[in-house]
Amino acid sequence: MTWEAWYTIGVIALIMVALVRNWAGPDTVMLAGLTLLMTGGLFSDPVAPLLPSPKQAISGFANEGLITIAVLFVVALGMSQTGAMDMIARPLLGRPQKLGQAQVRLMLPVAGLSAFLNNTPIVAMFMPVVSDWCKKTGFPAGKLFIPLGYASILGGTCTLIGTSGNIVVRGLVTDAQAKGELLDVQIGMFTIAAIGLPVLVVGVLYLLIGSRWLLPKGRTRSIKQGDDAREYVVEMMVEPNSAIDGKSIEQAGLRSLPGVYLADIERDGQRLVAVGPEQILHGNDRLFFVGLVESVVDLQKIRGLMPAARKVFKLDENQPHRCLVEAVVSLECPMIGMSIREGRFRSRYNAAVIAVHRGSERVMQKIGDIVIEPGDTLLIETHPSFVETQRNKRDFFLTSTVEGSKPIRHDKAGIAIITLLGMIALVTLTPMTLLHAALIAGGIMTLTGCFTMTEARDSVDLRALLALGGAIGVGKALEQSGASAVIAEQLLHLSKPMGPYAILASVYLTTVIFNMLIGNIGSAVLIFPIAKAMAMAESLHFMPLAMAIMMGASATYATASYPVNLMVMGSGGYKTSDFFKVGLPLNLLIMIVVVILAPQIWPLVG
Repeated sequence: MTWEAWYTIGVIALIMVALVRNWAGPDTVMLAGLTLLMTGGLFSDPVAPLLPSPKQAISGFANEGLITIAVLFVVALGMSQTGAMDMIARPLLGRPQKLGQAQVRLMLPVAGLSAFLNNTPIVAMFMPVVSDWCKKTGFPAGKLFIPLGYASILGGTCTLIGTSGNIVVRGLVTDAQAKGELLDVQIGMFTIAAIGLPVLVVGVLYLLIGSRWLLPKGRTRSIKQGDDAREYVVEMMVEPNSAIDGKSIEQAGLRSLPGVYLADIERDGQRLVAVGPEQILHGNDRLFFVGLVESVVDLQKIRGLMPAARKVFKLDENQPHRCLVEAVVSLECPMIGMSIREGRFRSRYNAAVIAVHRGSERVMQKIGDIVIEPGDTLLIETHPSFVETQRNKRDFFLTSTVEGSKPIRHDKAGIAIITLLGMIALVTLTPMTLLHAALIAGGIMTLTGCFTMTEARDSVDLRALLALGGAIGVGKALEQSGASAVIAEQLLHLSKPMGPYAILASVYLTTVIFNMLIGNIGSAVLIFPIAKAMAMAESLHFMPLAMAIMMGASATYATASYPVNLMVMGSGGYKTSDFFKVGLPLNLLIMIVVVILAPQIWPLVG
């Protein structure tokens, strides 16, 4: 090997050690590795080879796949901010009575949504649902949370936009085709579904059958109410002609909510107490819930419910900048002894009180009639600037923003769903690229008010994009230095005696191993030039190898460090070894499916 190849392999080894030992974040490590490669002169100018070329090193940041991923972050934001994902999923989930039924009804919708959206917000959306199931039915949390996470990963293997790894491989193929290579490789929106759907079926069956022995029971992490918990009584209204108008309390999903319960209902000036699950809700009903602040946030996100304060104080329902703030009333507050309505709280503070907490006393009055006392904790709906404005004033002892309390734009859910379907149709039925279609979808969602530009900018994971751009640069160095050809030669030496199928299996397994060490995007980027060199050396068609890289880059089942697995780890009560025990056999099952099916669909030899 040349010194350049040795140097590149040394830098990549250092990158792997840094990531495994958590010396720094993936973005920092990848950019540091790229800097070392640039310093070593691994990127030369094509016209003047003796001169360094920074453009070659940073060309990964102009990769179509990277930019596409950035835009898709915004499209996913539109689906979550409008409640569109929840509107699609909840009717499919139903109310299962048996564990196996719950697993099926959970995994299929999750996989279906993950085929078109980033799996992280999908898992975040379904986690409260699973916790609620565990609380109401006694389902073991450990039997549901790993299926939730794995279903989101399996669903991503069914479409081009399902995972960032798929998009990256497509981007690398496009770059190679610009150089006149891999011209026979065509990867469309649903190309990978030919492998992804069988893998999804195998994965779901494996989890259904094996969960009895492989999955621990775990524990249920639910919101608990107690004597020390800060409870609020919040007054909500049923919007006329909404999704829950005319439905029973149970049908509306308002029974046995985690951390909150429906105390009573006011209808036409009459109080209905001790309401049962069969009670039918009517438009303009006032519902009094008792619960923790986290549960009040969840109530605001239920389609068809809105805080009564919006109606009482005539707040603009479409104001996207509002959030919830907790504020403790000081002894010098000018509103002490006045009701919220008499003191003109909204005019004075440009905010509306949603609920009041007062020690051990339960304040069950209408929100406008509550008389403010010193020490009351007010739950306020207002602009985020309220906290900064009141910080140096004496009206409140303490103010703090409630995390995740921005209102859901339910009225935009239909727009978000139609836009997403339109994006998929454009990519599937026309020659339009995914990047072009995603830009159109993101533009439509922005113009129609599904989110603000500030929210769109904040939704883009800059660290992930920096890590990806750096990884693509490292992959170019791996190829240009000749290191990829050397590694490919060694892999061929091991697998060639066993035939082309063994070569395909070696690409998948190497991608999975790299995946466990440096993550899904880094593994796809680094294995791509190696697989390309193997295909050229043995005159193999690259399409099956590309599918093996995509599936291997998605096979994050055996490692607890993958974000989705980390999300479900605490709620399911899992240990790191649980993911290895359940995920390793699944990785091997997927390899068998890929090695058998991929060459049957896309010829490997000839």
